[in-house]
Order: sequence, then structure tokens, then C-alpha cells
Amino acid sequence: MGMLATLINSIALQDALEKTGVDSTILSGIAVDPIAEKMSSKRAISLLTRNQIVLISGGTGNPFFTTDSAAVLRALEIKADVYLKGTRVDGVYSANPEKYPDAVKYDRISYNEAYEKELKIMDLTAFTMCKENRLPVLVFNMNIPGNLQKILMNEQVGTFIGVD
Repeated sequence: MGMLATLINSIALQDALEKTGVDSTILSGIAVDPIAEKMSSKRAISLLTRNQIVLISGGTGNPFFTTDSAAVLRALEIKADVYLKGTRVDGVYSANPEKYPDAVKYDRISYNEAYEKELKIMDLTAFTMCKENRLPVLVFNMNIPGNLQKILMNEQVGTFIGVD
């Protein structure tokens, strides 16, 4: 159901993009003709080089993988510069800020420090894939209007996770 939910979200996003005149293509871990093509890094990169928005959904097409693991895998396949992790909180904290109001927010943290502090940022498979492939992660609150634009303008938003 989770894989299908990501596909439904991609369809809604594609509809919104196309209403504003922006071309987009949905690629998916599960082929759903004619809505989404089967994900291929070669196809995704080809579309991106033509300045087309590529919406990647449907997870890996296999069970036992979270949306974070699937998203990180796809980010690595298309040679992304950074993995943007949109959440309900504005970054990485020492504890869950929704439960612990005294939790401390990190503006920047290394993979190793996050491991040592046992911070629950994303599933361990996804986090390890980012670390081993030196893919930076930016955790931000996706529910704050304008945050994505600020990120694109290189303004400080959320928490940056990177190599030591």
C-alpha cells in the first residue's frame, strides 16, 4: 500500500505541475502503464538532462524497503547532489521535539556523530547508504511554506548531515 501511496502522490503532483505548464514524468519501482514507466536510472538521467521534472515513486518495487531506503537508492542512481528529507519537524534534534520540548536542534551534524548519538533520522539502511556513498542529507520541515524555495536559494533551513 505504501508503494501505491507514493504513486498516488506523484500523480497528484504531476497534475499540479502540468496545470502550471511544467513538464514532468513519473517513473516507478512498479510499472503502471500508462501512468508511470518502470524506473531506470538511464531514463531518469535522460529526462533530467532535458530539464524535465522526474517524479520517482513506487519504492523499489520490492517489499522490506522503507520509503527512505527507496528514495536514497534512487538519489544515488541518478547521481543526486543531496537527499532532501522533508518531515514534520525543522531538522534533526537530540530527541523527538514533539515529545521533548527541551530537545536541542543541530544545524549541522556528521554521519558518525549521528550514529554515536543514536539519532533516529531515517532507517539505518538508508542512512548507511548515504554515509557510504557520501550523499549529504538535508532534513527540513516540509509543512512550512517557502522552505523548499529557501533550500533552492541556498538559505539555511533544517539540518545538514554530511561527512566528518
